[in-house]
Amino acid sequence: MSWLIPFYPWVKALHIISVIAWMAGLLYLPRLFVYHAAEPPGSPTGETFKIMERRLLHAIMDPAMGGVYIFGILLASTPGVVDWSSLWIYAKLVLVLGLTVAHYQMARWCKDFAADRNARPQRFFRVVNEVPTLLMIFVVILVVVKPF
Repeated sequence: MSWLIPFYPWVKALHIISVIAWMAGLLYLPRLFVYHAAEPPGSPTGETFKIMERRLLHAIMDPAMGGVYIFGILLASTPGVVDWSSLWIYAKLVLVLGLTVAHYQMARWCKDFAADRNARPQRFFRVVNEVPTLLMIFVVILVVVKPF
């Protein structure tokens, strides 16, 4: 797909922008869950959290994840960008899959909160909040250092 080569800087920039927006949501949504879990169902503050969570998920996180995948696939399809004989790219893709699983799990929790069905304590969401951070750290190390 050599036609992608002239567009490489733009595709890379759009991929990075999408990653930043997606990570912002993956880091912020569980923090909202921490505070929402402390509110009684049906409270005015709880209802505000429902709106914030829904908008964050659907207006920012979903499109950003789509952008990560679209621009990532375009980057990976650009000749000379990825050395497919290196192991780091496969490890990175597994970690991106982990971020995707986290995204969809957060979407399920968002639905639980929206229906006033959350049964998890604040502490659970505090721990969950660390998962995307750890995955992000390893992805960045793999992409920048390419250790293997």
